[in-house]
Amino acid sequence: MELRIASRRSPLAVAQSELAAKTLHERYADLRTLFVEVETEGDRRLSAPLAEIGGKGVFTQEIEEMLRQGTVDLAVHSLKDLPTAMPRGLRIAAVLPREDPRDVLVTRDGVRLLDLPRGARVGTSSPRRQAQLRLLRPDLQVEDIRGNVGTRLRKLSEGTFDGLVMAAAGLLRAGAGAQISEYLDPDHMLPAPAQGVIALEARSSSREILSVLRSVSDRTAMRAARAERALLAALGSGCAVPIGALATVEGRKIRLRAGVFAPDGSVALRTQAEGGRAEEVGEAAAAALLKMGAQRLLSAAR
Repeated sequence: MELRIASRRSPLAVAQSELAAKTLHERYADLRTLFVEVETEGDRRLSAPLAEIGGKGVFTQEIEEMLRQGTVDLAVHSLKDLPTAMPRGLRIAAVLPREDPRDVLVTRDGVRLLDLPRGARVGTSSPRRQAQLRLLRPDLQVEDIRGNVGTRLRKLSEGTFDGLVMAAAGLLRAGAGAQISEYLDPDHMLPAPAQGVIALEARSSSREILSVLRSVSDRTAMRAARAERALLAALGSGCAVPIGALATVEGRKIRLRAGVFAPDGSVALRTQAEGGRAEEVGEAAAAALLKMGAQRLLSAAR
């Protein structure tokens, strides 16, 4: 069997596609893979905030259209970039083992978040991170930054920023883990739902391919991601809204920490939910947040 694998052109996306291919080859030695790189709308418009150019879908629309047309057989995504409503005819067939889901701080001299000087400029592309940074350190200048891992690190080294908040998983997979100054505690900086999870997407009608992909899927990562994405779906929100979530799986039990934040960092609503069924845990956490007044924050952020 030959699989045509589509992914974005960024170095991190290529690394993730290569990891997916390596995982498949380890189980199916005779499997052939062909990489098809795609430049998405999100890659072409790096100067604009994500919320202004369409949110999560800007990284996936072109790739998913190729899947629907049969130009490629498999798409590799960071699952946090995929909207919770899957396009008709496509499905998440598998996820790889989860990398560290936490956010991290990167500074030039290894300075930690609480030790940054007053007024320091910290860059991040995520409204969720921006909101939590403003809650933790209202004295900082929190600014938007776009670009791949290398571009952001270069801006830091050039002095444009004093610090960056990024996903640990992206830096580790890009081979830049040595740049990390501090891993941020999820109790203070909740990550994005499904952060650190690589998703393998395929056509619902491709039964043989779906069977191959399911055989390499990580059950623990899938259960955690399903709980986090169920929360996101129940809140009806995308990447423009500051929502954090992190599920941990212990045996049959799933524990989900979740939060909704005012963009300016003035309000933080947090809750926890536990249970054995991923979707029910996510929906329970969403219901608790809505009862606490999350809808007001969500509407304001939109």
